[in-house]
Amino acid sequence: MKIKSTGYVLALIAAAILSCPGPSWTQYQARLEGVVTDTAGAPLAKVAVTIVSQKAASVHYDLTTDSEGKFSQSGMMPGYYQVSFKKEGFQPQSSEVHVLIADVTRLGVTLKKGADIIEKVLSEADELFLKGNTLFEEKKYEEAVSIFQEAIKLNPVNWGYYFNLGLAYKKLDKRDDALASFRKAVELNPESYSSNKELGEALAKAGSFEEATAFYEKAVDLSPENPDAYFNLGACLINVGRTDEALCSFLKTTELKPDYADAYYQIGTIYIGQNKVPEAVAGLEKFLTLAPDHEKAPLAKQLLEYLKK
Repeated sequence: MKIKSTGYVLALIAAAILSCPGPSWTQYQARLEGVVTDTAGAPLAKVAVTIVSQKAASVHYDLTTDSEGKFSQSGMMPGYYQVSFKKEGFQPQSSEVHVLIADVTRLGVTLKKGADIIEKVLSEADELFLKGNTLFEEKKYEEAVSIFQEAIKLNPVNWGYYFNLGLAYKKLDKRDDALASFRKAVELNPESYSSNKELGEALAKAGSFEEATAFYEKAVDLSPENPDAYFNLGACLINVGRTDEALCSFLKTTELKPDYADAYYQIGTIYIGQNKVPEAVAGLEKFLTLAPDHEKAPLAKQLLEYLKK
């Protein structure tokens, strides 16, 4: 049959982030290994290494480098982590790392010499940061905001402080403040997947889809194996009328995660607009198989009935 109207094509609200429950932390064998050196390439021993999960801020590891400047943490849940490094006589440093499941992720860090007074101030900022994380996990978001702001006053160039401040503002539904915080986090660390993803979402919620698209595209570049990154990009592309590119993003989502139900719904509705009936039927049927109780399931069934007439 021929489709004469594209009225059934539904645009998904941009940047809807899915959060799916997974196995317990103890089931994972992901591992992070690294080495810390000075600017001359010499290994640095007794560097304090703090690893904080982006997914659950209360989950963190405290390590110390050995005589060869090496550190290692196993049994980690895959995901994104903020990793901070501190050693007396050197400037603290922070970075983001993506730890993959059943794999070893490696990180190399170089610390520069620093003044004692600066080290003390930055150390106090890190302590406030961890305190803010605890308050965040306790859902005391207003208090967490105050603590993160104190940390930023002591160290205004740590991207992680702004990122977590943005997350707290997001929980409080203070969208403008969250947007400003995520924008600063990206400014300080443009290679952070999490910061680009959150900034893209904040911009999309503000209706700035064109600008949001650029940050979602950056997130995909930084994390090309992440199905959520492609799904979020596809959702934003629909809102700027780039439907063909959105379809490619949703197809890539299902390639990376074959049971990504929402992506199949989007694929099905896009194919309706392209008058590709068999492909549309396949996408919607796959969606219903994976998510029969989804809120969009009744509409998907109506669409299938129409397509099969």
